[in-house]
Amino acid sequence: MSDVMSRPAARTLLLNAADNVAVALSNLDVGTQTPQGVTTIRRVPKGHKFTVRAVTAGEAIIKFGQIIGFAKEGIAPGDWVHEHNCSIGEQHGAFERDYAFSEGVVPVEFVAEAQRATFQGFRRANGTVGTRNYIGILTSVNCSTTVAGFIATEIERSGILADYPNIDGIVALKQANGCVIDYRGVIFDTLKKTTWGYATNPNMGGVIMVGLGCEGFQIPRLKEAYGVTENETFRTMTIQEVGGTKKTVAAGVEAVKAMLPIVNRAKRETVPASELMLALQCGGSDGYSGITANPALGVAADILVRHGGTAILSETPEIYGAEHLLTRRAKNPEVGQKLVDIIHWWEDYAARNNMEMNNNPSPGNKLGGLTTILEKSLGAAAKGGTTPLNAVYHYADPVTEKGFVFMDTPGYDPVSATGQVAGGANILCFTTGRGSAYGCKPTPSIKIATNSDIYHKMLDDMDINGGEVVEGGSLEAKGQEIFDKILAVASGEKSKSELLGYGDNEFVPWQIGATF
Repeated sequence: MSDVMSRPAARTLLLNAADNVAVALSNLDVGTQTPQGVTTIRRVPKGHKFTVRAVTAGEAIIKFGQIIGFAKEGIAPGDWVHEHNCSIGEQHGAFERDYAFSEGVVPVEFVAEAQRATFQGFRRANGTVGTRNYIGILTSVNCSTTVAGFIATEIERSGILADYPNIDGIVALKQANGCVIDYRGVIFDTLKKTTWGYATNPNMGGVIMVGLGCEGFQIPRLKEAYGVTENETFRTMTIQEVGGTKKTVAAGVEAVKAMLPIVNRAKRETVPASELMLALQCGGSDGYSGITANPALGVAADILVRHGGTAILSETPEIYGAEHLLTRRAKNPEVGQKLVDIIHWWEDYAARNNMEMNNNPSPGNKLGGLTTILEKSLGAAAKGGTTPLNAVYHYADPVTEKGFVFMDTPGYDPVSATGQVAGGANILCFTTGRGSAYGCKPTPSIKIATNSDIYHKMLDDMDINGGEVVEGGSLEAKGQEIFDKILAVASGEKSKSELLGYGDNEFVPWQIGATF
């Protein structure tokens, strides 16, 4: 048998009839005949792109039917397309994006209320619903994080939690800032919103806040800003006032013990899926992300919206270049313009800090097949599904609209997810192609692998295999699988990251302004 005849069939995918590149679903050696009718003239790694026709120097590279970059030189049919011959370069911005505000809005076909999905959640006194029941130990400054950790450790070491089966655990949410910040500035405002958002997240049954006493982020100012008074499920203390580390740890332990029977009163009950607020995240993306897990999560987000729930898309630098697809879905021009204004803020923010928006994709993203931020953004935006964009929020703002919404956050996953949880997200889905190890407390994180290789390689971390979409499965079936998993985890089933114990170190508020 000849070498050519013994080769396995090339697995490739052309995503849109207008595309001039296709994606390799397996490693393609030189001389591989592809289903697109071209023969590879250079090795194409799995997840990467190759040309399906000749592309001239300066011509747009098209994937998903959208521009992802421009050819640095003429590219022959069957050639590998990556950083060496494709870039957004100086021509980025040379093509106008038509924002077409609200022109693509398709009304949601809601599921009849009597037929809507349900889950087992914790209904709070204020009407919100939690998927978990934690006691959180929050800190106002990095100087009090060690004490917060000591309190949580002492409670866990005592074994007392075994007597309170309705409590999911104690979590000490440590942070790296809080001291030399202007109480009139953006860092204070952001930290204030984020901290209070965690304190009031429906997955928190009770909260103790620990400070040092002399920091810039003063606990009394937080309480004054939100009209908060201490009660049986919200307590505060400072190390300096209580009398040092040992006394504060002892006081914190006693405060938690007093809170345990109260928080344990909460019991799961049947509630509609409309009470779910789903955070959408992707990290360690690869060439499969925009083909498998991200659009499958978009299908799940659409299902949730049709059942009356909320889905939050974020990571503004990772929808950059795809924002015109979202503005078309804005429920009105004002919502669309708010998103565009945020994009312009990011362009200025990058310029002021001597950076550029295309500092993304990361080296790992590029190894997985992504070449430009435009390509990455098109895949990342797919997590948002197809329903109307009902609202745009700033970082850590309370999310009050139902349906599909957007929150402005950085692309760095822990910072982004922190903003979403502060906004009220009680469940989170996280897609990854390179194998991001991530968990989130108090909000459970469901990990979705974009390809089967990483799913099987990191089986202890991954909840769902999105790679099956290109192995005979379908986006619709995978989206339904994700939605079913969301309901199960929301009802108490542990996600893989929870079983591993992730989530104590992923509280990372965005530090926007200057620290002196």
